[in-house]
Amino acid sequence: MPFIELESNLPANRFSEDLINKLCCAAATILDKPKERINVTVKPGQLMIVGGSMTPCAQLVVSSIGVVGTAEQNKQHSAKFFEFLTQELGLTADRILIRFYPVEKWQIGKNGTVMTFL
Repeated sequence: MPFIELESNLPANRFSEDLINKLCCAAATILDKPKERINVTVKPGQLMIVGGSMTPCAQLVVSSIGVVGTAEQNKQHSAKFFEFLTQELGLTADRILIRFYPVEKWQIGKNGTVMTFL
C-alpha cells in the first residue's frame, strides 16, 4: 500500500486530475504494485526552497511496504520517478528531491486494524 506525496511550489492549476492519475499509474508501474493500492496526495502552491532557491521545484515522498528498503531498489525507483516528474512538471532534475521511507505492515491502519492482520 504505497503512499505518494508530491509537494511543489507550482500553482494548483499545474496539477490536473489527468496528471494526478498519471502519477498514480506511474507509481504503480515503478513500484510494481496494483494501481488500486496506490495512495496519492498532491500539495501544490507550497512555500518551498530547494538548493537555496524558490525557483519552481518539487519534493516527492514515497512510503511503502517492502519495495523501498534498499539503496538498489531506490536507485531504480528514483531514476523512473525523476523521468516522470521532469517530463510531466517541466522541472529539471536539480529542482526535484525524492525521499523514500520503508514502512512495516503494523504501521499502516486500514479497515479498523493494521495491514499485519489483513
